[in-house]
Amino acid sequence: MMLAGEASGDAHGAHVAREIGRRWPQAEIVGLGGEEMARAGVDILAGLDELSGMGFVEVVRRLPSFLRLERRVRDILAEGGIDLVLPIDHPGLNMRLAAHAARMKIPVLYYIGPQVWAWKAGRARRLARIADRIAVILPFETRLYHAHGGRAEFVGHPLLDETPEADAAALGQALGIDRSRPVLALFPGSRLQELERHAEPFTGAALELRRRIPELQVVVSRVPFLHDSAYRPFPFPATPHADGLRALATAALVKSGTNTLEAALAGLPFAVAYVTHPLTHLLAKRLVRVPHIALANLVAERRVVPEFIQGDVVPANLADAIEPLLDKSSPERRAVLRGLADVRSALGTPGAAARVVDLVQELIGPGRGFGPAEGETRATSAGGHAVPA
Repeated sequence: MMLAGEASGDAHGAHVAREIGRRWPQAEIVGLGGEEMARAGVDILAGLDELSGMGFVEVVRRLPSFLRLERRVRDILAEGGIDLVLPIDHPGLNMRLAAHAARMKIPVLYYIGPQVWAWKAGRARRLARIADRIAVILPFETRLYHAHGGRAEFVGHPLLDETPEADAAALGQALGIDRSRPVLALFPGSRLQELERHAEPFTGAALELRRRIPELQVVVSRVPFLHDSAYRPFPFPATPHADGLRALATAALVKSGTNTLEAALAGLPFAVAYVTHPLTHLLAKRLVRVPHIALANLVAERRVVPEFIQGDVVPANLADAIEPLLDKSSPERRAVLRGLADVRSALGTPGAAARVVDLVQELIGPGRGFGPAEGETRATSAGGHAVPA
């Protein structure tokens, strides 16, 4: 059983599902996820639309539906036949389901452990007790789980396994983009509440930049599973081809999250912004204990890209930070590009999905028909060293 609750988890879970299917074609996979996991062979019990919800206030509003879904998954676990539970991030629901599986003596491999370095540090201690193994994707996370006795392994970042469909020329032609003029990409988020909160400041920043740089072209990244109406507040063309847009753009304005690492790996200079519900922000201020909100800055362990949160997310601030990044000769842009190269280096080597399935193999073992093929070796470690099966 694989459990993903958002678009990034769906994408990473799909890679793992395909690797499981490659090694063991007879394996059956059920779980929570989206279209990518479904295409990879997972029998989806509930889609991302049933799982979306972020922040304290937003989750409370949808609590009854979340509880019904949790009971449904627990019933499936109780029926037997599940050899391993593989939660992917999404800690609220997944931590509870992982704990339930552990009580039923079902092996648990938690992929992309909760961000215990940001808040709710007690989750590290709890997950160390629950999970048989924890596969982490940021290099500094292993020591946090090891401190509580957790069996955590850095598997490298799954974004390094992606093969971007980055045909910038074709996308530019489809959007009517003049490649000789600068392009600003907006990545406002993949959830409705993110779009609602980011539409005004992101649009305002883009319009202010276009006032300062009249030749500037602006394109919005949209996710395919949201209706067109969600993007009506943005008076710019939109595209679902995020990889192509990152290759096409000169600079970007990105909401905090996985998108910051995707931009970093694409070598796209950007600024980060994030607005949440005021009550959620108030709680976060009391609980969050990290110096940065952008994953790229956390991985680099310094301020590589400018970032703004809550009241600071206003058009003028965002425009001031992004304007020099649109100038290919500016020292600010060169400094950001150097920092992004450091981020990429710190994220390890490709092969995260294969390393996760190596851990699946260890936990399930040949006794259940999941042994390695004759002469097969484990994938290389995140640092690039071969590991024997």
